[in-house]
Amino acid sequence: MSLLTFNLIRLLVLFTLTTSFSLFGAPYLIRILRKKEFWKKKDQVKTITNTESTILNSLRKERKSFIPRSGGILIWFSVLFTVIVAFLISKNTSVWWFEKINYLSRNETWLPLFALIIGSLIGFIDDFLTVKNLGGYVRGGMSFYKRMVAIISIGLVGGWWVYFKLGWDTIHIPFIYDFPGGMDLFIGYWYIPLFVIVMLASWASGVVDGLDGLSGGVFASIFGAFTIIAFAQGKADLATFCATISGSLLAFLWFNIPPAKFYMGETGVMGLTSAMTVVAFLTDSIVVLPIIAGVLVIEVGSIIIQLLSKKYLNKKVWACTPIHHHFEAKGWPKHNITMRFWIISIVFAVLGTAIRLLG
Repeated sequence: MSLLTFNLIRLLVLFTLTTSFSLFGAPYLIRILRKKEFWKKKDQVKTITNTESTILNSLRKERKSFIPRSGGILIWFSVLFTVIVAFLISKNTSVWWFEKINYLSRNETWLPLFALIIGSLIGFIDDFLTVKNLGGYVRGGMSFYKRMVAIISIGLVGGWWVYFKLGWDTIHIPFIYDFPGGMDLFIGYWYIPLFVIVMLASWASGVVDGLDGLSGGVFASIFGAFTIIAFAQGKADLATFCATISGSLLAFLWFNIPPAKFYMGETGVMGLTSAMTVVAFLTDSIVVLPIIAGVLVIEVGSIIIQLLSKKYLNKKVWACTPIHHHFEAKGWPKHNITMRFWIISIVFAVLGTAIRLLG
């Protein structure tokens, strides 16, 4: 058996393991979250009187109450479970294919696993404070600035690790100079602040978690794209890591599609966006990240356009933002919005992957 074939089999086996564990574990997690009443109480829902917020408030009223948040626990816990199982198997056997099943490696998976777990734990703290109506925020939860500092800290650690420990100081730009391959642009110390900026921008894209099934499908296509890119680059450990995240997301979707049994919450969003940023840098795909994550860019972009239009033109472009709420306000069925955004996300992911592989 060739090493390439083994790595592909390992990826598929661990993908299946993570998906299966998530599917079986989700009902227990949902039961625990319901027992703890892990949802935002009605008196915590912020109501503002301007027109756009009135529309958003009316959309919120249509949704079911008592649906737990922090369903993202299922994602990062399942990935961590698979990492531990693979590591323990590799250390307690003399069969060569079991010895090589471990995919925890310094160059490829230490950092994205760190970003996933730390980001998720910070997000869980925010979710916990929110549902308990505690913390520095007026409606419970961590303040925006505390969360931003946390994300900046993860970005600084990530940038430091990749620059000083892995010795990376360039970014790949497709199509430039040597068509279609592209060129590697030397940025030196600017690698670290760039890492932080991208980490913050990725975190902002968490606004996609607004409809049943929307964020899970979008992130699954993104990490599916990075699975292909990493594997094509010979980074089998990183590809396996991305595949396990995609597997956990598919299982999460089983219980998050309409009608949702739980929501992802900040513990899912912060973990996934942090890991996504790290994986983009480790695959040298930072330039094509806005394409692979095209739906996230559209969601954040719709908010920016709305704010600028209201400030300088004194009029709205969308009925409500992020843009999925605009279509919701226009009367589109929620499942139509979700599935169409999935399709768009897959197209963006395929396009971004093709562009990156050309390099």
